[in-house]
Amino acid sequence: MTMNNNKIRFGAERLTIEDVVAIANGAQAAMNDSEAYKARIDRGVAFLERLLKEEGVIYGVTTGYGDSCTVAIPPSLVDDLPLNLTRFHGCGLGDILTHEQSRAVLATRLCSLAQGVSGVSHDVLNQLINLINFDIAPRIPQEGSVGASGDLTPLSYVAATLIGEREVLYKGQLRDTRDVFAELGITPIQLKPKEGLALMNGTSVMTALACLAYKRAEYLAQLSTKITALVSVGMHGNDFHFDEALFAVKPHPGQQQIAAWLRDDLQADCPPRNSDRLQDRYSLRCAPHVIGTVQDALPWLRQLIENELNSANDNPIIDGDNERVLHGGHFYGGHIAMAMDTLKTGVANLADLLDRQMAQLMDYKFNNGLPFNLTGAEGARKPINHGFKAVQIGISAWTAEALKHTMPASVFSRSTECHNQDKVSMGTIAARDCLRVLQLTEQVAAASLLAATQAIELRKRHDELDEQHMSHSLKQMVDAVQSEFDFVVEDRPLEADLRLFIERIQAQHWTLY
Repeated sequence: MTMNNNKIRFGAERLTIEDVVAIANGAQAAMNDSEAYKARIDRGVAFLERLLKEEGVIYGVTTGYGDSCTVAIPPSLVDDLPLNLTRFHGCGLGDILTHEQSRAVLATRLCSLAQGVSGVSHDVLNQLINLINFDIAPRIPQEGSVGASGDLTPLSYVAATLIGEREVLYKGQLRDTRDVFAELGITPIQLKPKEGLALMNGTSVMTALACLAYKRAEYLAQLSTKITALVSVGMHGNDFHFDEALFAVKPHPGQQQIAAWLRDDLQADCPPRNSDRLQDRYSLRCAPHVIGTVQDALPWLRQLIENELNSANDNPIIDGDNERVLHGGHFYGGHIAMAMDTLKTGVANLADLLDRQMAQLMDYKFNNGLPFNLTGAEGARKPINHGFKAVQIGISAWTAEALKHTMPASVFSRSTECHNQDKVSMGTIAARDCLRVLQLTEQVAAASLLAATQAIELRKRHDELDEQHMSHSLKQMVDAVQSEFDFVVEDRPLEADLRLFIERIQAQHWTLY
């Protein structure tokens, strides 16, 4: 990350996933202001302008788009072409990207254009900076992209915003763009002949969503490990399943990391007794192997996402230094599609793991002496109280839906646009699927965290566990949960508690490891 006066600087060094997430969460931005960089941008613009004067054939500048590339555009209409492009793509449907997601899209598109080979002017780059720094988020519908030629339809909402059209999210309200610009003294720009295409023809929506998804998955892997440790203590599980020598003979580094975190979590001054079973069921014993697949995939996924983030991914590429127009297919989102199809499967496996742990924890036949459904009720009122019974049903429902969404989107290419776009990536659909799987798995994790904490407290109240039986890190986690969650004695609606803890998870409220 390159910082300039506490701003993330574009057009300098490579950006990271964390930079995009920081912009999404409100960080400010700045352009590389070096003379060498500004001259590079100018060379690309000047080269295009010279080609235009010479009436050179430039795709998307003096021709129509896609299958219409054989249509020659009269010189008198060249300046109107980018405006028409932004307008006819204004047909997105579905839910609207959140304010944070829209800001992430601004960051990813700016990063691509700032590579200096898209032929855009300083006006475009600086207007994107304005949107970020004034916290103006284009209203972007989620649906309508096949992931090649990039995210044309959703990115048309970014292009339209730069010229003062359509609507934006500003200070929690949906407002007309032109009104917000007038209020803030921002002048709408006029797009030069290639700038509409440069803004829209790329992978920036799917990449933005992938950056956000990556950080949520990274945290979920850690949280699933912490919950597993709590469940192991609550179940009187066997801590020797995570022995260092055991994991040394299977050298997946991510899997070894998960086992090491579990060892640290379960290292108490006076460990609780182990289960009478020689081997715990797979959802405890094999937890490092399940969570470890996600942990081991993260470096590879980071490579795919950050390479896409720092790429020029429109068409054509404008090589101003060597005065060449390079026609290709960098708008194709196959790497993000592969990353998101992979990540959503790994995350759904975390939901499935926690679901199986919860099935054990609730069932008195398998939970080593805990009350059925983890009810805290005692005495005469115990028969009418059902504790976490319905929560466990919910966990099963959310897990099933997460698993259902793991069908890979990338294999469902559809030939479209007069068979010009005859093989497409579906990367944006894969990213949206991944976000849905993350949401469902975060719901499972929130419920599992509350249930595991309930189990720990039940052991304490039955004198089967005390402070010496838990590591400092697990005590901290239990204390943090109990500061906001009351032990369930009498049945009560738990929706509000679940929603609160989902918010805590999505805000990455706790430092876990």
